[in-house]
Amino acid sequence: MDNEMTLSFVAISENESLARMAITSFVAQLDPTIDELSEFKTIVSEAVSNAIIHGYDEDGKGIVTVHAVRDGDVISVAVKDNGKGIFDVKRAMEPLFTSKAEMERSGMGFTIMESFADDLQVESEPNVGTVVTFSKKFYSVKMPQIS
Repeated sequence: MDNEMTLSFVAISENESLARMAITSFVAQLDPTIDELSEFKTIVSEAVSNAIIHGYDEDGKGIVTVHAVRDGDVISVAVKDNGKGIFDVKRAMEPLFTSKAEMERSGMGFTIMESFADDLQVESEPNVGTVVTFSKKFYSVKMPQIS
């Protein structure tokens, strides 16, 4: 492990941007491409949004924790909540499935996360909480030396 960070915050929607900014700063150490950074921020955003909206029903009382580890050119992140949990993880990960149809949720969060991450794992226990863990390898763009 080369570096590590943990960020915990109240499960309110405006803290999604806090998580995105923190992870952007953390990933910047690897000099990522704009596309890599955008994809990674999207994964974090989806995982944090799920925790806030689905895990805690936006109650403003729960805590979301984002833990990131850099090991060489790979960043691994775990987004954890102690909310409602997911009763059927396999079904929840199906494209277009949503438990919040009344909120016009698209049901594509896990599909988007899977498409941008190199690895994605979801562990959940009803009435205990959920941990979404993902990793991505970064291919740094180094500027050529001018002589």
